[in-house]
Amino acid sequence: MVVFTVFGARLFQLQGVDAEALARQALKDRSRTVTLPAQRGDILDANRAALATSVERRDITVDQTVVVGYNQKSTKLPAAQKGVPGAALALAPILSMSYDQVVKKLTGKKPFVYLKKKVEPAVWNEVESLAIPGLYSVRVSKRTYPNNNVAASMIGFLDADGIPLSGIEKSRNDILQGADGTYTYERGAKGQQIATGLTSEKYPVPGRDIQLTIDRDLQWQALDALSKQVEATKAKSGAVVIMDTRTGDVLALADAPTFDANSPSSAPRADRENRALIDVFEPGSTSKVITAAAAMEEGKGGPGTKLTVPGTLERGGKLFHDSHAHGTEKLTLTGVLAESSNIGTIKIGERLSRTVLHDYLTKFGYGSRTGVGLPESPGILTPVKDYSNTTPYTVMFGQGVAVTALQAANVFATVANDGVRNTPRVIKAIGDADGVLHEQAAGPTTRVISAKTAQKLRLMLESVVSGEGTGGAASIPGYRVAGKTGTADYYDETVGKYNGYTASFIGIAPADKPRLVVAVILQQPVNGHYGGTVAAPVFQELMKKALAQVGAAPSGAKAPTVPLTWR
Repeated sequence: MVVFTVFGARLFQLQGVDAEALARQALKDRSRTVTLPAQRGDILDANRAALATSVERRDITVDQTVVVGYNQKSTKLPAAQKGVPGAALALAPILSMSYDQVVKKLTGKKPFVYLKKKVEPAVWNEVESLAIPGLYSVRVSKRTYPNNNVAASMIGFLDADGIPLSGIEKSRNDILQGADGTYTYERGAKGQQIATGLTSEKYPVPGRDIQLTIDRDLQWQALDALSKQVEATKAKSGAVVIMDTRTGDVLALADAPTFDANSPSSAPRADRENRALIDVFEPGSTSKVITAAAAMEEGKGGPGTKLTVPGTLERGGKLFHDSHAHGTEKLTLTGVLAESSNIGTIKIGERLSRTVLHDYLTKFGYGSRTGVGLPESPGILTPVKDYSNTTPYTVMFGQGVAVTALQAANVFATVANDGVRNTPRVIKAIGDADGVLHEQAAGPTTRVISAKTAQKLRLMLESVVSGEGTGGAASIPGYRVAGKTGTADYYDETVGKYNGYTASFIGIAPADKPRLVVAVILQQPVNGHYGGTVAAPVFQELMKKALAQVGAAPSGAKAPTVPLTWR
């Protein structure tokens, strides 16, 4: 009687008091929840061509406790090949895995094991047709980069688990990633979904698209031309920047060597960095533009200012010289730029106080990030109070200061934009939930020099590209070009001293009605090292293509002649 009383009490408890709780636990045990990954937003070029997109893939998982029951009658498997062995025999050729690999994945007591990740939907369909119990698929996406190495360092890439590691993929992940959803369903004894069972679904929220200012075709042309020149000159690396001078939009931002974003691990880490934004270097003679601009803006000189330029000049306890030996020359300020004279630049620059020149370097963007919206270096601009004896003079011609390729290009874009510095931009528009792209507001602008000074300076820089200047190789038939060569000592951190050169050319076209700036930077070239020799030809090639791409009209009248010397 006591026994029956105990059983009765227990039965009452199970059927009455605990029934609801037990039912919930049973449902929980039968339920399976899978993640519904959000579709990642695309990265598009200025013309909406895909630079990064996602394609559907499937992760195949296995419940090892269920797959042992495999006994597909239609296959007429012998007893020794039922269960795991039979499943492995069927799966191995479909998944391009060995029999032993599949057996290892299927064997055990774990309810959740990845069998193979990111297979094409057609592969999963073939696996599903085998009706092997305990096999499931989770819809995922695979990030692909249709143009391989084009803009790879700027776009960035994801790791095998979909985690963004660099570039826009990382810095704008909050926009691109979206929010995953979930799907919960009841499953039967063999792991199959119960058709009439309870289900619940939380729909994923897709990521939003990002449109760049980059022109894919121009970007490819920049990478191609730069890569060929890096190889031809045996340079350590190189960078190209192409900008719209009116808006600050970056149309191309290339660096070489680079990598294929679809297989980033095959390239060294250094080749995966965006050199145009991260690597800093002493700009050399391209920085003389700032010294000349400051002198003219402060009323200390003009295009025809007469300067006596000796062969050597002692300042701060050091003997300065030009790139070529010469006797005393009589150059105008325009001639100083045309011949890229260090001594002539010092002669005009020392008419300014150290603080004033430092202020102009700052206003042109040295020592601070451009605000382009990507990881970048601020460069190096030493405070005046920390100057050495020679720094006041070396900064006049671009040594003792370090910039990125984008910073250097933006100096010329400022001159081209009549003295107003734009914030460079690479993100043109961001999509909303409906996929509609919305233009992003331009960044702040800064008046650096007057329009009058900028116009005079452009005219002076045209002399650099004339037959009498150092940048004749940059001339383009039908277009007026203003630019500057640069050949600076390269500080090599790997050896802790100067080692080789930085060769550069940065120019504006059309000079009479500015539309574009192209900057070409080569680090440690071996086969030639002068900017006018190794960088200017690349500038010419790319500027010609860029002018055609944007439909810039040829120049009108020829540039007025500005004297380079005086008597």
